Amino acid sequence: MTNGGEQTAQEQLSPAQRVRGDWRQLVEKLSYKAIVNNIPYFGFIALLCVFYISNSHRAIEIQREMNKQNTALKELRWKYMDVKSQLMQVKTETQVIKSAEALGLKPSLLPAYKISKK
Repeated sequence: MTNGGEQTAQEQLSPAQRVRGDWRQLVEKLSYKAIVNNIPYFGFIALLCVFYISNSHRAIEIQREMNKQNTALKELRWKYMDVKSQLMQVKTETQVIKSAEALGLKPSLLPAYKISKK
């Protein structure tokens, strides 16, 4: 009969009274004794939070360093391409002839031939 009595007691409660009852149960769960019993769990959660925050800061710092390295790499690549194109320009036949004229050398008008000794 107790089950029937409990059902009628809950059915007679208004919605506001049920919410207040639920609130009281929540306050009892969050009582001092409950908090003290869960200190290791709260410590573990706090430790996880610290690790999460430090990991986030480390990831951001690594990303910034990678961005700096990428910009430096792009600049070096452009310098390499510039020097390479200048070297290709200098190695062309017309540029070699112009450089040789400054030293007093002239290009040969005859084709190259081989001298051999018998």
